Amino acid sequence: MSRPRALILGCAGPDLTTEERAFFRDADPLGFILFARNIDTVERARRLVDDLRSCVARSDAPVLIDQEGGRVARLRPPNWRKAPPARLLGDLYARNPEQGLEATRLNSRLLAADVASIGCDVDCLPVLDIAFPETHAVIGDRAYADRPEPVAALGRAAAEGLLAEGVMPVIKHIPGHGRATVDSHEALPTVTASRAELERTDFVPFQLLSDLPWAMTGHLLFEAIDPKECITVSAGAVQDVIRTHIGFDGLLLSDDLSMQALGGSLGDRAARALAAGCDVALHCNGKMPEMVEIVGRTGPMTEAAGRRFQAGRSFLARHRAPAGGRGLADAARRVAELLPEWG
Repeated sequence: MSRPRALILGCAGPDLTTEERAFFRDADPLGFILFARNIDTVERARRLVDDLRSCVARSDAPVLIDQEGGRVARLRPPNWRKAPPARLLGDLYARNPEQGLEATRLNSRLLAADVASIGCDVDCLPVLDIAFPETHAVIGDRAYADRPEPVAALGRAAAEGLLAEGVMPVIKHIPGHGRATVDSHEALPTVTASRAELERTDFVPFQLLSDLPWAMTGHLLFEAIDPKECITVSAGAVQDVIRTHIGFDGLLLSDDLSMQALGGSLGDRAARALAAGCDVALHCNGKMPEMVEIVGRTGPMTEAAGRRFQAGRSFLARHRAPAGGRGLADAARRVAELLPEWG
């Protein structure tokens, strides 16, 4: 059986065009990602997800979404719940660790239920980046806390909630985006911290959650790791830091190739990310000319990537323990009790 192409792609709007259907059929990407531009009603979004999977003739093709809560939420009221940002959960943890973990786990069950309501099965959460004084606002309140241990504990609780409801978590942005002082959507952040300092702080949450099945890279240049290349396209950094020091052996996704932190053409970015050791390249904006260029520079998933993908499926199946309708209703009431300051 042939392996799908090592890509996850977006589409332009809430309905597939004839051109997109034919393109996705021929390109056969591993899966897809949705953004706010793709979301209308529950029914229309679910039809889009079904159509995307139909294009590649794989009913289990992963369909991703960024549903973190707070500022980063593709599913919004009135059709879906308004969820709190990570920092609010971190503040609760600082006051009462047990309640913080409970709220985070239950909140993620509710996030998973919303994600699953349209057929998506991967949520790009938890964010394991640490909040430093210099952290750019692009991360901001998406970070749980300013120390590695609370970030790891809350990230674990968030992942557990997603897994229990049958949604794959994605730890991000490995090996840590918190020291970025510029927005990697617009420019390449350069981190000057020493290797020893990074190992004491930024890398720790990812080490503690390295058993989880999926991770997404951060587009940053760490001078102490590779002074010339961004992590995403640095073979040395992927092998030395992500695979060896952190110990992550799951499915590694690049962050979005269309972000301006990466130089070169779109096709070059994809080829370099995969050559560096990313298992799958991610392209989000749904622009057809860019996708055509990227497909022309990428091939099927490697055997190792296929193994990691299947291992992730097995991991998810082992941890699935859905709460059911009544359980989710109870979870919503409990989160409201624990976070009365949240709408």
